[in-house]
Amino acid sequence: MRGNMDIIRKIARKIENRMTASQMMASGFALVIFLGGILLCLPCSNADGRWFNPIDGLFTSCSAVCVTGLVTIVPAAQFTMVGKVILLLLIQFGGLGIIACTMGAFLILRRQITIRNRVVIQESYNLNTMSGLVVMLIYVLKGTFLVEGIGALLYSFQFVPEYGFLRGIWYSIFHAVSAFCNAGIDILGDTSLQAYQSNPCINFVTIGLIVVSGLGFTVWQDLVRMLKRISKREATVGRSIQKLRLQTKIVLSVTSVLILVGAVFFFCIEKGNPDTLGGMPLWEKWMASLFQSVTTRTAGFFTIPQGAFREESKLLSCFLMFIGGSPGGTAGGVKTTTVAILLLTCWSVLKGNTDTECFRRKIPATNVRTALSVIIVAFLALITGTLAILLFEPIGLMDALYEVTSAVGTVGLSVGITPVLSAASKVVVILLMYMGRIGPVTLALLFAGKVGKKKNGRSLPEERVMVG
Repeated sequence: MRGNMDIIRKIARKIENRMTASQMMASGFALVIFLGGILLCLPCSNADGRWFNPIDGLFTSCSAVCVTGLVTIVPAAQFTMVGKVILLLLIQFGGLGIIACTMGAFLILRRQITIRNRVVIQESYNLNTMSGLVVMLIYVLKGTFLVEGIGALLYSFQFVPEYGFLRGIWYSIFHAVSAFCNAGIDILGDTSLQAYQSNPCINFVTIGLIVVSGLGFTVWQDLVRMLKRISKREATVGRSIQKLRLQTKIVLSVTSVLILVGAVFFFCIEKGNPDTLGGMPLWEKWMASLFQSVTTRTAGFFTIPQGAFREESKLLSCFLMFIGGSPGGTAGGVKTTTVAILLLTCWSVLKGNTDTECFRRKIPATNVRTALSVIIVAFLALITGTLAILLFEPIGLMDALYEVTSAVGTVGLSVGITPVLSAASKVVVILLMYMGRIGPVTLALLFAGKVGKKKNGRSLPEERVMVG
């Protein structure tokens, strides 16, 4: 028996040594989704005490691990306390990622993080150096639990008086983790946060958790360094801002613009719609518009029924969901930096410049190629998925596009068609959620790690091709 275990360990070690960080993430996510689906299907996880439908169990597990939020059932009614705890663990695992959770376990068990492990961390967070990787990982884990804890504390001011102490604390923890991980899965009922449409506490705590986690952990680290410089008076505010990394400047700029433009657009289009903002006071209209703009950044919670939006608002939501959050965090989508790089490249071409520039910095050509590849792969998945859903379901183009964009961007918003999807459509959405969680990220890691390093030993002659 012991000999067999040694053989299994050797095989597992060989497989691990041959896998890249992106391959480990892809296979790791698939394994956790499969195991999570089995656990959610167990009778002890379901309120009726019966085995859960396998396709719905796999769908829910995939949605939780891929921090999407699309559900075919109502989690509050479907699952027992055991099932809800499993769901919470799947969300937390999916939000942190395979690499962070695995290495975090190593730290807790006081196991040595080898050079191989450090290379994996470096690749997974797309860092330029192996210096301070363990410190970075500890920072990610501590920062995550700290922010989730603050979120749970703030939620408790609403949930504890409403549901009692124990249940209120449980609801606070679950929704803080779900909001921070951009999962958007709730255990309140079948209308998400719609009951708290006019509640500033729930609205702004949720908005804060979504935005903070969507910035990315490397941006956190950069901002903390800036605040330390200012507090110690090592540099002025202006000088400290100038010292921010290019990624931080791009992330903050693009995030701010998208949130503000989205909120103004939703307000202007929906303020007269009696099914959405029409009957609200002015301040509540602005709060709901801001919440909708933020939640489309891959969060999945909603205070307004998505099916009631006008077509223009649905189209803008699809655009925001496709972009998503920023790299290095819990958000999905093609990422703010990806879109920014392509827009900057387009602007450089129109100006006649050969380099892509931003904030007095030149962006490497490898970054441009990676961004273009991520956008194309995600767009192809979007088109293919939409065609597949239209083939299987008797619904309109906008509803299908909304559902597919939500899956590809790992958002979780839906116009209400998810529970009535056929088995074939559920499989399509599962694949899209999985691809949205690991596809563009994996592609970016592969290109970032290989482009410019692999030599093929030849130099082909150059020839121009007409474009445009």
